[in-house]
Amino acid sequence: MQAQPITTPARFDSDRARHEAVRRRDARADGQFFYGVITTGVYCRPSCAARLALPENVRFHATTDDAERAGFRACKRCRPSESPHAQRDRVLAAVRERLDAANAPVSLAELAESVSLSPHHLHRLFRKHVGLTPREYAAAVRLQRVGEELRDGVSVTRAIYEAGYSSSSRFYEAGSGALGITPRRLRVGADGVEMRSVVRPCSLGQVLIAATSRGICTIAFGDAPDDLRSELQARFPRAEQRDPDAALDQLADRVVAMIDQSELADDLPLDLIGTAFQQRVWRALREIPRGETRSYGEIAAQVGVPGAARAVGSACGKNPIAVAVPCHRVLRDDGGIGGYRWGLPRKRTLLERERKR
Repeated sequence: MQAQPITTPARFDSDRARHEAVRRRDARADGQFFYGVITTGVYCRPSCAARLALPENVRFHATTDDAERAGFRACKRCRPSESPHAQRDRVLAAVRERLDAANAPVSLAELAESVSLSPHHLHRLFRKHVGLTPREYAAAVRLQRVGEELRDGVSVTRAIYEAGYSSSSRFYEAGSGALGITPRRLRVGADGVEMRSVVRPCSLGQVLIAATSRGICTIAFGDAPDDLRSELQARFPRAEQRDPDAALDQLADRVVAMIDQSELADDLPLDLIGTAFQQRVWRALREIPRGETRSYGEIAAQVGVPGAARAVGSACGKNPIAVAVPCHRVLRDDGGIGGYRWGLPRKRTLLERERKR
């Protein structure tokens, strides 16, 4: 195996290096030093998006206390006296709030300017802690709006415009497939969507596996095959239910092996249909390694909404794809087993098997 290169932390131990970091608005320098501008009396983080000062007007300080003792006051844009975690949470909350409320596309440069960060730093920070890029998040929000409008009976054209798309073509270019099914079909209960399903016995009772042309849209446990089929029918009342084929049988074999033998199946094709927040939670669940668990609070922090453990629990409860989207690996913050839509005995069994593997 080829050795991985060792990355050395950036050093800012000379005025020249510090000036260059400020010029680049280098976020790697944040916390390593602060700079004050004598013409304004304000001190900032190196990554602050404020207008650059002439080098001869800049003074460097190791800490915020040093800067304030020298007579500088904290910048109201980059808030250098905030802790890194508090700043991160504030920035992410502000960006999400703006994207949630936007009725038209917002550029990365505009978002970065609004929170006094460089576009590159904001993009990296948002993707790391939210799980999506700002552009992907905005697209998911708008697609979610389209889905909500369509379910309320609004016409397709009106739903597309009210969700912030400038035209129908822009909506389809943006990838309406993220809704899982086309908007017209979503509005009328998945009318015309081809779906195949099969119920198989497994060690946890009966399991229903349903798939569209995109991939698996449902893995559900139950005790009676007819009940499982009825639940699928209620979820997709007007889908065209077809007989199982060889491709679905192969998927079902892999699903049963995943349940009974704790086999890995990370490459299963999935057709996940959910809100932007649910998609973020479900993506985070798929990143939990087999044999490990996370708390609802840890998942909330991972998707960028610390303190939203209850909302994470709700998203787990609405997960339509058991085991492949492993909501069983999420526990209460106090270590308790928490809930499971297919019953706690099944959750305990899955966790024990994975620990043994």
